[in-house]
Amino acid sequence: MESNPRVWIETLRRSHDRLTGLVKPLSAEGLRDQSYCSDWSVAQVLSHLGSGAEISLMMLPGALGDGEPASRDAFPAVWDKWNGKSPDDQAADALTTDESQISTLEGLSDEQLGRMQMDFFGMQLDAVGIVRLRLSEHALHTWDVAEHADPAAVVAADAADLLVDNVPGFLAPRLGKPLPEPFSVRITTTGPDRDYLLTSGESVTMTDWPADGDASVPQVTLPAEALIRLSYGRLDPAHTPSAVVGDPDVLDKLRAIFPGF
Repeated sequence: MESNPRVWIETLRRSHDRLTGLVKPLSAEGLRDQSYCSDWSVAQVLSHLGSGAEISLMMLPGALGDGEPASRDAFPAVWDKWNGKSPDDQAADALTTDESQISTLEGLSDEQLGRMQMDFFGMQLDAVGIVRLRLSEHALHTWDVAEHADPAAVVAADAADLLVDNVPGFLAPRLGKPLPEPFSVRITTTGPDRDYLLTSGESVTMTDWPADGDASVPQVTLPAEALIRLSYGRLDPAHTPSAVVGDPDVLDKLRAIFPGF
């Protein structure tokens, strides 16, 4: 996994630029249309990104050791504020707050990036881990906005290059829901190339494919960006590119493991 936090920040910047390019042409009606997220309009997706950027800025002093860690008790007030905005303000303010958060990250010194640390549900995250969380959310919801105009939209390649390595150890065990019966599948990706074994038992695990892997295990091959979307429940048949190769029943089981939100 890429260890230079500035590479992650630069990719987050490009994701912001892509999001801005998608949002600016949207009409008032487009902002109010339902997004891929069944419970959210396009504007509400942007509101989620905006509130996330605001909370990230709140948490930064604590992560740098320049203040007490922000209490999670402060988050609901931020969400309530954003939920109370009009759709037009949710969209406009999301881009502004997102810009502020990314500019702040870009302005950090190497020394500050080196000492960034944050506890995330028992995990100690460094600068890369902190920015990785934001990029993962940002790239996914940028896709949600892009899909509104183009059902064939994909997660941007530069983000997918970094985020594919986030799937096995972080996303799969947290977002995966075990099937009633044991199930294993070999998952190979392209752009970049990866080779994994996913197992659904008492929990969902995902590891590198072993050298002596069982040849009878079914295999699915898909672009890395499609694996990222699968992890978040965004690879339904209507949004599955032709480059995905695998038995339809196996793909349906994978979709059941990753129902999304």
